[in-house]
Amino acid sequence: MPRCDATPGPNRIAVASTNKVTLPAHSQLPARLTTMSIAESVQESLAAVDKAVAESSLSPAAGENIRAWLTEDRYRDYRDAVKEHVRDGKWQALDDAFWTIIPFGTGGRRGRMYPIGSNAINDRTIGESAQGLADYVVEYYGGKKNLACAIAYDTRHKSRHFTELCAGIMVAAGIKVYLLDDYRATPQLSFAVREKNCQCGIMVTASHNPPSDNAVKVYWSSGAQILPPHDKAIIERVMTCHEIKHVPFAEALSDGRIEIVTREIDKAYINAASLCAFEGPRDAKILYSPLHGVGAAAVVPLLERDGFKDVEVYGPHKKPSGDFPNVPGHVSNPENKAIFDEPIKRAQETSADLILATDPDCDRIGCAAPMTLDSKGPWRTFTGNEIGAILAEYVLSKRAAAGSLSPDHFVVKTLVTTELIRRIAQGYNVRCIGDLLVGFKYIAEVIDREGPEKFIYGTEESHGYLVGQYCRDKDGAVACMLMSELAAELKNDQVSMHDYLCNLHRKHGYHRETLINLFMEGSEGMAAMQRLMKAFRESPPKQVAGIKIAKVRDYGRGTTTTLANGNTESLEGPSGDLIILDLADEGNYVAVRPSGTEPKIKLYVFTRLSPDESTDLERASQTLSSRLEALEKDVREYARLNS
Repeated sequence: MPRCDATPGPNRIAVASTNKVTLPAHSQLPARLTTMSIAESVQESLAAVDKAVAESSLSPAAGENIRAWLTEDRYRDYRDAVKEHVRDGKWQALDDAFWTIIPFGTGGRRGRMYPIGSNAINDRTIGESAQGLADYVVEYYGGKKNLACAIAYDTRHKSRHFTELCAGIMVAAGIKVYLLDDYRATPQLSFAVREKNCQCGIMVTASHNPPSDNAVKVYWSSGAQILPPHDKAIIERVMTCHEIKHVPFAEALSDGRIEIVTREIDKAYINAASLCAFEGPRDAKILYSPLHGVGAAAVVPLLERDGFKDVEVYGPHKKPSGDFPNVPGHVSNPENKAIFDEPIKRAQETSADLILATDPDCDRIGCAAPMTLDSKGPWRTFTGNEIGAILAEYVLSKRAAAGSLSPDHFVVKTLVTTELIRRIAQGYNVRCIGDLLVGFKYIAEVIDREGPEKFIYGTEESHGYLVGQYCRDKDGAVACMLMSELAAELKNDQVSMHDYLCNLHRKHGYHRETLINLFMEGSEGMAAMQRLMKAFRESPPKQVAGIKIAKVRDYGRGTTTTLANGNTESLEGPSGDLIILDLADEGNYVAVRPSGTEPKIKLYVFTRLSPDESTDLERASQTLSSRLEALEKDVREYARLNS
């Protein structure tokens, strides 16, 4: 794993001792070019771009953004590379890189890496992000001294490079940097922001995206990702950024403006996270996969602190690598059942009790468990909603047994997370706050608004979970610890984890959910996404799977429309690009939203039967499986016709 020293190595940014970013030599203009020849070459490129737009080889938006990168002084260091692409007629690559300006989504600024382009992750777009954050922090705190920023990074390609770039930009703005100088988890960065009393934080990671991608997640002083009004203010500064000021990394490290705090934060984080443990048996064999990411540095020591003696890190996924070589499709996403296929074989060989996997930045988990008490028999993975329900029951039952619950305590979930969480919370007479948009930052906001001392548990369907007050982002390591505790307790009680979940369905009604991803890449994909969202708003389907749609909740417009009579009324709740189609059968609905991190529309399908209809779970499962199949077929067909 990389360590920091005062001498830039092959993966470090080579910059001159100036206050502006200096790119590698290949991007500098040849000395023989005169001002006149530069202007002439730019004009030739502009003419070629205009022709490509006229011939539909380039989208008009791409043409406008390329024009800016060719003519505006702030992009001068990239001009030669853009001209080379134009000269070589690389129109598809140019359109992909320039058709829009890469936005801030639910998890920050994320996308495919490419050396040039407004719609790519590169030195310019990452630099703009860090500069915009630095400018806003300095302005917001109005001359406050001792401003600080915590920075961490994952195993992806160029993560360390972008880390040094961001650190130098923060230092140039007068902000001290506390650096986690090794591969570390996103929740550890959130913790570091709080532990070191920082005004902001940066995590360089693209989470579970493909190896081609990278990103920055931006954090505020609470340790949560940026929220209104800070998000819009930072974005405004990012989008209007002209000059990127930078101090060489080695210089800032040697004079103390960058301070390495890896060991300090490791120790403090484990101490704080371990306080979330519950007493009970620890006799369980755990097979853990970091999926080539950072997780081993957090999960393994935390499980050891919690008393687990038999933890195996799955060998083929152990090595940190931005290529994610040994996972299906090279995408380290714990939501993907296929990543468990090979670990399950190992678990059956070794009689493991539970398989855990974390995504590359270790803020999300997936897991699999044997269907029965025989670990050599068949195994099954759990969905994010199922893990959320299992952990909710475990945490609440432990708190109830300890007598530390009251009606003032609360759990938090998003609008697209299973309502089984709410019903479990009601069973323990605690509040469930679930009227939230997608993004764990909204859960963090509720924690601080309602009072951290009364917070029990937060979850979202995309495999994110949090207990405790030590950070303000989902934590895969602590979720692994709690799942391991439950596995040991169930083993002691001779109950399988799947039976544990089945008992929840019998008690609260059988819940089944599925997620449909409709990928729509590029400028044409964005137009298709917009058409589809407009169709769901203005002409939603009348029925799906033979069930009438009763109401349409539009969180973008703030309205609820009853389809039977067309009546529209105000909708209380958050404002965002989310539409929910409520079916006539209670507990059955479809939520639709564009992804904030990937070029796709996500459709969340929810079904439920009452407790009386769920006594025979096999029959209930067959009923809802058929319903989900029909729902997916109908919504896919609607999407095909309207995108």
